Amino acid sequence: MANKPSRVRLSGPLVPYAAGFRAELESQGYRREPVADQLRLMAHLSRWMQAGGLAVDQLSPERTEEFLAARRQAGYTLWLSAKGLAPLLNHLRRLGALLVPDPVVPSPAEELKARYKAYLLCERGLGEASVVGYLHVARLFLEARPQTPGLGLSELGAADVIGFVGAQCRGRSVNSAKYVVMALRSLLRFCYLEGMITAPLADAVPRVAGWKLAALPKALSPKQVAAMLASCDRRTTFGRRDFAVLTLLVRLGLRAGEVAGLALDDIDWRAAELVVRGKGHKQAQLPLPADVGEAVAAWLRRGRPRCGAREVFTRVRAPHQALTSGGVSEIVAAAAKRAGLPQVHAHRLRHTAATQMLAAGAGLVEVGHVLGHSSVLTTSIYAKVDHKKLVQLAKSWPASSAKEASR
Repeated sequence: MANKPSRVRLSGPLVPYAAGFRAELESQGYRREPVADQLRLMAHLSRWMQAGGLAVDQLSPERTEEFLAARRQAGYTLWLSAKGLAPLLNHLRRLGALLVPDPVVPSPAEELKARYKAYLLCERGLGEASVVGYLHVARLFLEARPQTPGLGLSELGAADVIGFVGAQCRGRSVNSAKYVVMALRSLLRFCYLEGMITAPLADAVPRVAGWKLAALPKALSPKQVAAMLASCDRRTTFGRRDFAVLTLLVRLGLRAGEVAGLALDDIDWRAAELVVRGKGHKQAQLPLPADVGEAVAAWLRRGRPRCGAREVFTRVRAPHQALTSGGVSEIVAAAAKRAGLPQVHAHRLRHTAATQMLAAGAGLVEVGHVLGHSSVLTTSIYAKVDHKKLVQLAKSWPASSAKEASR
């Protein structure tokens, strides 16, 4: 009975908000015990506010920290951080009960990044994930500039650009360094268009030495894939979800973001097809293999919580929100750890899927279609891992032929 929400008694200024807060928690999938815990925390905060003569609109971040300090001082062992109070504070904010703090005046760098972000989204049409990467490089570059109006960009020269590239690319991989120079060129083009720099300094960004498609994709072996899949306990809700996620990644070669963005309406069960929404707002229709369909159906029937999210994969614990691409990556990393493998990223399962398709006899065009590549050149890197076919194409070593002829 102690964990029954109706047994929690409140007094003080937060009483009018208790019923609505409880209803919101229950609608988000919180079970009885966590709801009771949140209400007890709310009751403690309300008593503390009443003792201090505080109204709800006086509950500032500073007051919140004072309450948490008092809670720790009183010997409480749970819900001692701002994260624990977040559900209640977010509820109060949505109702307009908390005063909105005065807006922080953005710095010149933040103002520029805001305009640059709008340019990338609206003018360039980049996806959210790409914009995040571009803004990261922009932040690194702008942090080194004087934080004054104009950021000293009018005095920016080629030497400054080259110096930044040299400092940032030192110790990075070739691909990471190429991404930095690509994003920097984009930022400098934007600054030139905006009139913040007087010369097209994007041309001054040095190139990164490296050969296209020189690296070999690192695929997992069938034994390693089987170990990761077997590590998912499909008797549990977590196991059914993780098994379905891994199966999609390794069988169809989807990206982590594509798995996270897969919606219930994207699956046509009768036609055994699904729509994948990839990079650059591209869509592709792919067949739904039987084993993939069975894994996803098991999660939907005996795992996925009832919630308002339209995405296929959600959090198991409340609040039941859509799984993010980061959540998909964490599922892969956890499965690799359980299987006794070194760290495995979600993209490595994409390489594994492509390699397995080639080994099964699929051509580069078919593999590229499944992976969503716009050019067969991008897919051609996987031709280098088809060792059996490469051996058939390889010529005998001249020295070896001469030796055999002399015998």
